[in-house]
Amino acid sequence: MDGTLDRWLEEALAAIDRLTTGPLIVVGSSMGGWLALHVALQRAERVVGLVGIAAAPDFTDWGYSSEDKRVLVETGRLERDNPYGPDKQLTTRGFWESGEPLRLLGEPITIGCPVRLLHGDADEDVPTGVAFRLIEQLCSADVQLTLLKGGGHRLSAPHELGALRRAVMDLVELVG
Repeated sequence: MDGTLDRWLEEALAAIDRLTTGPLIVVGSSMGGWLALHVALQRAERVVGLVGIAAAPDFTDWGYSSEDKRVLVETGRLERDNPYGPDKQLTTRGFWESGEPLRLLGEPITIGCPVRLLHGDADEDVPTGVAFRLIEQLCSADVQLTLLKGGGHRLSAPHELGALRRAVMDLVELVG
């Protein structure tokens, strides 16, 4: 109930600052991909590579219908069916509002490190168009998108995990 995107970003940055030293390759999936982009922006001197798995920047904008946003504003909460389990998916107004100042896709994203994006062409949660918009906005000269045929949002089939492993190893070799 108390979770917000800005709080989770602060916690990620605190963990990085307190628990790690040296160069970093950050990896994030879905909302974590959005947070990874912000980590790369706020710790540019340390982040030497980024992997986004079905990255979902700005999903508080495109991921909610006008009706969903109206309900959030009026009631402070929105419950939707959860495709990954029996419990409803709860979004609070505080969570949704915390995403608004963190939006990235409306202007150039000044990340200069190499970026590898993986996205399934059958992802029902994050449309492939988001990945293409992200490529357009990233300032790095080294951005690659791997589009996985038949891949859903979780990208957890063995060949999809292999693509992720290769993307991470590519960055390790590139910056190592």
